[in-house]
Amino acid sequence: MEFELTTEYIELIKLLKLVGIAESGSHAKYLVEEGEVNVNDQVEFRKRNKLRKGDKITVLGEIISII
Repeated sequence: MEFELTTEYIELIKLLKLVGIAESGSHAKYLVEEGEVNVNDQVEFRKRNKLRKGDKITVLGEIISII
């Protein structure tokens, strides 16, 4: 899946909600806290990590490329 970024960055939990992987903000936070989210092949625990073009997010078997 690709996500087109129209601003400088997007926070990780906001991205998870926007693409429909997380049902809510609390669900997005839970996924990050439980180590279910990888950013650029590294487990990411920062809920508000700023994602930029070129980043690759893997969560629950889905891959999101930020373009």
